[in-house]
Amino acid sequence: MRGLVFFVFATIAAAAPPGLADAARRATEQAISLTPTSIGLPTQIVLLLTGLTVLPIALMAATPFLRITLVLHFLRQAIGTQSSPSNPVMIGLAMFLTMVIMQPILQESYEKGWIPFERGELAGEMAWHAGSQPVRKFLLRYVREKDVQMLLDVSHTEPPKKAEELETRILLPAYVLSELKTGFQIGAMLFLPFLIVDLIVASVTLSVGIVQLPPAMISAPFKILLFVLVDGWNLVVSSLIKSFY
Repeated sequence: MRGLVFFVFATIAAAAPPGLADAARRATEQAISLTPTSIGLPTQIVLLLTGLTVLPIALMAATPFLRITLVLHFLRQAIGTQSSPSNPVMIGLAMFLTMVIMQPILQESYEKGWIPFERGELAGEMAWHAGSQPVRKFLLRYVREKDVQMLLDVSHTEPPKKAEELETRILLPAYVLSELKTGFQIGAMLFLPFLIVDLIVASVTLSVGIVQLPPAMISAPFKILLFVLVDGWNLVVSSLIKSFY
Protein backbone atom coordinates (compact mmCIF):
# COMPACT_ATOMS: atom_id res chain seq x y z
CA MET A 1 0.00 0.00 0.00
CA ARG A 2 2.75 2.46 0.88
CA GLY A 3 4.50 1.71 -2.39
CA LEU A 4 1.36 2.67 -4.31
CA VAL A 5 1.04 5.85 -2.25
CA PHE A 6 4.66 6.67 -3.05
CA PHE A 7 4.10 6.32 -6.81
CA VAL A 8 0.88 8.30 -6.83
CA PHE A 9 2.39 11.27 -5.01
CA ALA A 10 5.64 11.09 -7.01
CA THR A 11 3.71 11.37 -10.27
CA ILE A 12 1.52 14.16 -8.92
CA ALA A 13 4.50 16.16 -7.69
CA ALA A 14 6.17 15.89 -11.08
CA ALA A 15 3.04 17.04 -12.87
CA ALA A 16 1.24 19.37 -10.48
CA PRO A 17 1.58 23.16 -10.05
CA PRO A 18 4.22 24.32 -7.57
CA GLY A 19 1.92 24.63 -4.54
CA LEU A 20 0.28 21.28 -5.06
CA ALA A 21 3.61 19.67 -5.88
CA ASP A 22 5.10 20.90 -2.59
CA ALA A 23 2.09 19.57 -0.69
CA ALA A 24 2.38 16.21 -2.42
CA ARG A 25 6.09 16.07 -1.70
CA ARG A 26 5.57 16.80 1.98
CA ALA A 27 2.78 14.23 2.21
CA THR A 28 4.91 11.62 0.50
CA GLU A 29 7.93 12.30 2.69
CA GLN A 30 5.72 12.02 5.77
CA ALA A 31 4.15 8.79 4.51
CA ILE A 32 7.38 7.03 3.60
CA SER A 33 9.28 8.28 6.64
CA LEU A 34 6.98 6.34 8.92
CA THR A 35 7.71 2.78 9.90
CA PRO A 36 5.35 0.06 8.64
CA THR A 37 3.79 -0.30 12.10
CA SER A 38 3.39 3.41 12.86
CA ILE A 39 0.88 4.21 10.12
CA GLY A 40 -2.57 2.69 10.22
CA LEU A 41 -4.64 1.40 7.35
CA PRO A 42 -7.18 4.28 7.54
CA THR A 43 -4.37 6.82 7.17
CA GLN A 44 -2.94 4.92 4.23
CA ILE A 45 -6.37 4.88 2.58
CA VAL A 46 -6.81 8.63 3.14
CA LEU A 47 -3.39 9.33 1.59
CA LEU A 48 -4.14 7.10 -1.37
CA LEU A 49 -7.58 8.60 -2.01
CA THR A 50 -6.14 12.11 -1.76
CA GLY A 51 -3.58 11.23 -4.39
CA LEU A 52 -6.16 9.58 -6.63
CA THR A 53 -8.23 12.77 -6.77
CA VAL A 54 -5.39 14.53 -8.58
CA LEU A 55 -4.14 11.49 -10.45
CA PRO A 56 -6.24 12.15 -13.62
CA ILE A 57 -4.52 15.53 -14.01
CA ALA A 58 -1.10 13.91 -13.68
CA LEU A 59 -2.12 11.16 -16.10
CA MET A 60 -3.19 13.66 -18.75
CA ALA A 61 -0.38 16.19 -18.29
CA ALA A 62 2.76 14.23 -17.45
CA THR A 63 2.44 11.05 -19.50
CA PRO A 64 2.17 10.04 -23.19
CA PHE A 65 -1.61 10.03 -22.71
CA LEU A 66 -1.76 13.60 -24.05
CA ARG A 67 -0.07 12.85 -27.36
CA ILE A 68 -1.87 9.55 -27.85
CA THR A 69 -5.35 11.01 -27.33
CA LEU A 70 -4.61 13.87 -29.73
CA VAL A 71 -3.41 11.52 -32.47
CA LEU A 72 -6.36 9.15 -32.05
CA HIS A 73 -8.78 12.07 -32.20
CA PHE A 74 -7.22 13.40 -35.40
CA LEU A 75 -7.27 9.89 -36.88
CA ARG A 76 -10.98 9.49 -36.24
CA GLN A 77 -11.68 12.90 -37.75
CA ALA A 78 -9.55 12.11 -40.80
CA ILE A 79 -11.32 8.82 -41.50
CA GLY A 80 -14.69 10.54 -41.16
CA THR A 81 -16.19 8.28 -38.50
CA GLN A 82 -17.27 10.91 -36.00
CA SER A 83 -18.40 8.53 -33.26
CA SER A 84 -16.66 5.27 -34.06
CA PRO A 85 -14.63 4.13 -32.22
CA SER A 86 -16.46 5.68 -29.30
CA ASN A 87 -14.77 7.97 -26.79
CA PRO A 88 -14.53 5.31 -24.03
CA VAL A 89 -12.78 2.96 -26.46
CA MET A 90 -10.32 5.64 -27.56
CA ILE A 91 -9.57 6.69 -23.98
CA GLY A 92 -9.18 3.07 -22.91
CA LEU A 93 -6.72 2.40 -25.73
CA ALA A 94 -4.78 5.56 -24.83
CA MET A 95 -4.60 4.49 -21.17
CA PHE A 96 -3.33 1.00 -21.98
CA LEU A 97 -0.70 2.37 -24.37
CA THR A 98 0.34 4.88 -21.70
CA MET A 99 0.81 2.03 -19.22
CA VAL A 100 2.99 0.16 -21.72
CA ILE A 101 5.22 3.20 -22.25
CA MET A 102 5.40 4.30 -18.60
CA GLN A 103 5.98 0.88 -17.06
CA PRO A 104 9.81 1.00 -17.30
CA ILE A 105 9.81 4.50 -15.80
CA LEU A 106 7.62 3.50 -12.87
CA GLN A 107 9.73 0.41 -12.35
CA GLU A 108 12.89 2.54 -12.25
CA SER A 109 11.22 4.92 -9.80
CA TYR A 110 10.29 2.00 -7.57
CA GLU A 111 13.79 0.51 -7.66
CA LYS A 112 15.60 3.80 -7.02
CA GLY A 113 13.24 5.26 -4.44
CA TRP A 114 11.11 2.76 -2.60
CA ILE A 115 13.38 -0.29 -2.44
CA PRO A 116 16.41 1.63 -0.97
CA PHE A 117 14.11 3.28 1.56
CA GLU A 118 12.58 -0.06 2.56
CA ARG A 119 16.07 -1.48 3.07
CA GLY A 120 17.06 1.50 5.20
CA GLU A 121 19.67 2.70 2.69
CA LEU A 122 17.98 6.07 2.08
CA ALA A 123 16.10 8.45 4.34
CA GLY A 124 12.62 9.61 3.48
CA GLU A 125 13.58 12.84 1.70
CA MET A 126 16.41 11.23 -0.25
CA ALA A 127 14.16 8.32 -1.25
CA TRP A 128 11.55 10.78 -2.41
CA HIS A 129 14.09 12.69 -4.49
CA ALA A 130 15.54 9.54 -6.05
CA GLY A 131 12.12 8.08 -6.82
CA SER A 132 10.78 11.20 -8.54
CA GLN A 133 13.80 11.70 -10.79
CA PRO A 134 12.79 9.13 -13.47
CA VAL A 135 9.50 10.99 -14.01
CA ARG A 136 11.31 14.32 -14.39
CA LYS A 137 13.84 12.78 -16.78
CA PHE A 138 10.97 11.53 -18.90
CA LEU A 139 9.46 15.00 -19.07
CA LEU A 140 12.82 16.60 -19.86
CA ARG A 141 13.41 14.16 -22.71
CA TYR A 142 10.45 15.47 -24.72
CA VAL A 143 10.32 19.20 -23.94
CA ARG A 144 11.39 21.65 -26.60
CA GLU A 145 14.01 24.23 -25.77
CA LYS A 146 11.92 26.96 -27.42
CA ASP A 147 8.96 26.27 -25.14
CA VAL A 148 11.15 26.21 -22.04
CA GLN A 149 12.78 29.50 -23.01
CA MET A 150 9.41 31.14 -23.64
CA LEU A 151 8.11 30.10 -20.22
CA LEU A 152 11.31 31.26 -18.54
CA ASP A 153 10.92 34.65 -20.21
CA VAL A 154 7.25 35.18 -19.37
CA SER A 155 7.77 34.06 -15.77
CA HIS A 156 10.94 36.15 -15.37
CA THR A 157 12.85 33.12 -14.16
CA GLU A 158 16.59 32.74 -14.45
CA PRO A 159 17.60 29.80 -16.66
CA PRO A 160 19.08 26.96 -14.60
CA LYS A 161 22.65 25.85 -15.12
CA LYS A 162 21.52 22.28 -15.79
CA ALA A 163 18.35 20.94 -17.36
CA GLU A 164 17.81 18.70 -14.32
CA GLU A 165 17.45 21.84 -12.16
CA LEU A 166 14.48 23.15 -14.15
CA GLU A 167 11.55 23.96 -11.89
CA THR A 168 8.40 21.89 -12.13
CA ARG A 169 6.26 24.97 -12.79
CA ILE A 170 8.30 25.50 -15.97
CA LEU A 171 8.87 21.87 -16.88
CA LEU A 172 5.23 20.79 -16.86
CA PRO A 173 3.71 23.47 -19.15
CA ALA A 174 6.73 23.15 -21.45
CA TYR A 175 6.06 19.42 -21.74
CA VAL A 176 2.37 20.02 -22.43
CA LEU A 177 3.13 22.60 -25.13
CA SER A 178 5.70 20.31 -26.73
CA GLU A 179 3.29 17.38 -26.75
CA LEU A 180 0.53 19.52 -28.22
CA LYS A 181 2.79 20.58 -31.08
CA THR A 182 3.94 17.01 -31.71
CA GLY A 183 0.38 15.71 -31.62
CA PHE A 184 -0.81 18.32 -34.11
CA GLN A 185 2.10 17.55 -36.42
CA ILE A 186 1.29 13.83 -36.42
CA GLY A 187 -2.40 14.63 -36.89
CA ALA A 188 -1.65 16.78 -39.95
CA MET A 189 0.35 13.94 -41.48
CA LEU A 190 -2.53 11.52 -40.84
CA PHE A 191 -4.98 13.83 -42.60
CA LEU A 192 -3.00 14.00 -45.87
CA PRO A 193 -3.74 10.54 -47.39
CA PHE A 194 -7.43 10.76 -46.51
CA LEU A 195 -7.59 14.30 -47.89
CA ILE A 196 -6.25 12.98 -51.20
CA VAL A 197 -9.05 10.38 -51.26
CA ASP A 198 -11.61 13.13 -50.62
CA LEU A 199 -10.22 15.26 -53.45
CA ILE A 200 -10.23 12.35 -55.89
CA VAL A 201 -13.80 11.35 -55.03
CA ALA A 202 -15.00 14.95 -55.22
CA SER A 203 -13.39 15.42 -58.65
CA VAL A 204 -14.90 12.18 -60.00
CA THR A 205 -18.40 12.88 -58.69
CA LEU A 206 -18.41 16.38 -60.13
CA SER A 207 -17.10 15.21 -63.51
CA VAL A 208 -19.87 12.61 -63.89
CA GLY A 209 -22.55 15.02 -62.71
CA ILE A 210 -23.33 13.51 -59.31
CA VAL A 211 -24.10 16.66 -57.36
CA GLN A 212 -26.90 15.51 -55.07
CA LEU A 213 -24.79 13.18 -52.93
CA PRO A 214 -22.16 14.79 -50.65
CA PRO A 215 -18.61 13.73 -51.65
CA ALA A 216 -17.86 12.93 -48.00
CA MET A 217 -20.58 10.27 -47.95
CA ILE A 218 -19.11 8.58 -51.01
CA SER A 219 -15.49 8.83 -49.90
CA ALA A 220 -16.10 7.46 -46.36
CA PRO A 221 -16.21 3.77 -47.42
CA PHE A 222 -13.08 4.21 -49.53
CA LYS A 223 -11.18 5.81 -46.64
CA ILE A 224 -12.21 3.04 -44.26
CA LEU A 225 -11.22 0.42 -46.85
CA LEU A 226 -7.84 2.10 -47.36
CA PHE A 227 -7.24 2.22 -43.61
CA VAL A 228 -8.10 -1.47 -43.23
CA LEU A 229 -5.99 -2.59 -46.21
CA VAL A 230 -2.82 -0.91 -44.88
CA ASP A 231 -3.49 -2.25 -41.35
CA GLY A 232 -3.82 1.30 -40.10
CA TRP A 233 -4.34 0.58 -36.41
CA ASN A 234 -1.15 -1.44 -36.21
CA LEU A 235 0.82 1.27 -38.02
CA VAL A 236 -0.54 4.12 -35.92
CA VAL A 237 -0.13 2.39 -32.56
CA SER A 238 3.36 1.06 -33.31
CA SER A 239 4.46 4.51 -34.54
CA LEU A 240 3.09 6.17 -31.40
CA ILE A 241 4.91 3.77 -29.09
CA LYS A 242 8.16 4.03 -31.06
CA SER A 243 8.01 7.83 -30.88
CA PHE A 244 8.69 7.57 -27.14
CA TYR A 245 11.80 5.40 -27.47
